[in-house]
Formats: sequence, C-alpha cells, structure tokens
Amino acid sequence: MTDETLTGPPPPVRQWPVTDLAGTDFDPVLTELMNAGPVSRIQLPNGEGWAWLITRYDDVRMVTNDPRFGREAVMDKQVTRLAPHFIPDRGAVGFLDPPDHTRLRRSVAAAFTAKGVERVRERSRIMLEELVDELLQDGPPADLTRAVLSPFPIAVICELMGVPAADRHSMHDWTQLILSSAHGKEVSERAKREMSAYFTDLIGHGVQGPEGSVCSLLSAAVDGDEITLVEAVGLAVLLQIGGEAVTNNSGQMFYLLLTRPELVERLRSDREIRPRAIDELLRYIPHRNAVGLSRIALEDVEIRGVRIRAGDAVYTSYLSANRDPEVFPDPDTIDIERSPNPHVAFGFGPHYCPGGMLARLESELLVDVLLDQVPGLKLAVPPEEVPFRKGALIRGPESLPVTW
Repeated sequence: MTDETLTGPPPPVRQWPVTDLAGTDFDPVLTELMNAGPVSRIQLPNGEGWAWLITRYDDVRMVTNDPRFGREAVMDKQVTRLAPHFIPDRGAVGFLDPPDHTRLRRSVAAAFTAKGVERVRERSRIMLEELVDELLQDGPPADLTRAVLSPFPIAVICELMGVPAADRHSMHDWTQLILSSAHGKEVSERAKREMSAYFTDLIGHGVQGPEGSVCSLLSAAVDGDEITLVEAVGLAVLLQIGGEAVTNNSGQMFYLLLTRPELVERLRSDREIRPRAIDELLRYIPHRNAVGLSRIALEDVEIRGVRIRAGDAVYTSYLSANRDPEVFPDPDTIDIERSPNPHVAFGFGPHYCPGGMLARLESELLVDVLLDQVPGLKLAVPPEEVPFRKGALIRGPESLPVTW
C-alpha cells in the first residue's frame, strides 16, 4: 500500500487558524472537520507539517487507549500544534508511555481516589463558604471569577498537593504564565522553572505536610526509589497547573447556567438532578481551544478505511467525541436528564485526567453553595458582554459580572 487511504486519495489538509471564540460557542472549524469525515488532516498555527485528526467517539477512545499510539515519540518531532512554544520536560508524565507512565501515576494515585478526594471535601466546602460569605458581605455587583471561581480551585488543589496557604498566590501567578500563549516562550519557561524549583525544595526536603497529600506521597516515592526527584517534580507541576483548569470550566459552567434562568431554577428546586446536570454540562462545555497533546503512530494503523503510517502525528478531539450524535442524541442541546452520559470530558485511557474526580467534587460544591446561598444570582451584564480569555489554551471567561 502506498496511499494513506484504502479507498482513494488522502483527505485534504485543513488549515485550523484557531481564533478566539465568543462565549461557549462550539468551534465552527471543528464542526466542519467532524462533518467532513471521521478521519481528517489538519495544520495548526504553530509547529511543522500536518497531523491526522480523529473526531468520532469510538475512534477517540480507541486511539487514546491503544499502545500503537505513543506520546513519548512526540518529544523528538516538531508536530503541528496550537501553542507557539513547546516546552515539555523530557520524562514529564504527559509525554510518557506505559510502563513508565503507569509507575509515575501510581505514586500519587491514593490522593485522587474517592477516599483521597473525600479527605479534602469538608475543608473545601468550608473554604468555599468563606469565599461566598465575603462575596455576600461585599454586596453586588461582583466578579464571580475573581471572588470565587479563581481562588476556590487554587485553594483546593493547594490543599490536596500540600502547598501552604501562604504560597497559593505564587502558584496562581506561575500557572497563568505557563498556560498563556500571550507572553511568549521565555516568560512561560521562566515561570515553569520557578514552579519546578519550588516543588524540588518542597518534595526533596521531605514534606511534613498533611498525610496523604500529593507532595508527601511524592516525597515518600522518591525516598523509596520508586521515582526520581525530577519525575516527582514534573508530576507535581502538571497536577498543580491542571488543578486551576477548574476555574475556566466552572466559569463556562456558570455562564451557561446564568444565561439559562430556567435551568438554574430547576437545579435550585431539584437537588437530586444536580449531579446529572453537572455531567451534562461537562459534556457540553468546549473546555479548550482546538486540540491538546498529539500522539505518534508507532506502526501502521487503519482507522475507518484510512491508513495512518508509522511516524504520523495523530490528534484526538474529546470535544467532538462528546458531540458524536451516535452516542449522544441531539448533542448540541443541554439535556440534564441525559442518561447514560458516558462523556470523555476528562479524557480516556492511560492519560485520563487524574484530577477528574476532584474537578467533579469542586463543581458539585460550587453548584450547591452558590445556588443555595446566593438566591437570585444572575448576570450583571448582557451575555454578549461577558469577556472571555484571549489567546488561551483553555477556554473560559476572563471575568463573570454577577448580581443578586
């Protein structure tokens, strides 16, 4: 076989400029790609060449769970990508394949189990209620992002990590610089080095933090020669940064809720439906711009009649998988009665987001506390005036003006 497809010429390469989108609008280019077929080719604004894009639910789950597609090989290629700079550390967990990936994940698994997450539930609720009390005391109008949706996930991930409260502000600043594409490569690299140095000091000197915290688990794993200090620090940085993604997710979630007053009233009056509603919002929310990290085909693989060659870069889209009409009837509608709802908002396979259970806990607490304790919560400006982040990899409102 010499062609990429088994049935004809390969699909054309589609340029994906990835512009800033309004609100929670679904990317129209991704819609075009989904409609064009299950396997297409794309070129993103940075990097080199083109990559395959997999959009169907079943295919996305297959690729993300198939050892024939690896992450480690990406380190040696200038793959077409969204971010203007590509600065992963060699050995970072996001670019490892099993068994090394499994070994690193195992070192912190206890913190992210149901029991581990429950360890911080009560403290998380108390921290959230304190933030909401301050919100109410200051009175309307307010920026919900600044008052609650940003400080809450920072406090929770720092609690789980074992980072002292006094250092939360530094963690937040570093994370924002690492995640933004607007400041350039040098600024992002410097922020990453500073965060890495912080965790090297914390983990390398034997953490005396709360038992079961991520940093104490990592410190013990390093002492037991299960992982290296460099590996531990890389994992800590990734988990800390990922913890703040909840700010953008919850910002989109409350934007959706506050632009649908009838949905808010339903959730206020029917507490039982809230977990199912949160799952549906997680499915619906366009969490990120474009696509995340690529994989490299380690051997020739056929998907839907398309021959993907060994060495080819492959992207999967969890956003498109969550809108697959064969799995989610009427996928562009928010249906809080949807059941079952096997969304892949937290990924799938070995690289499934370790903080998925924690993010769900935070979403449940935010919905419960804000809807129950701030009656009449509503947007203070028209929906189209809510500013969304520009040039961000993870989508979300810059601020969320509210009143009550």
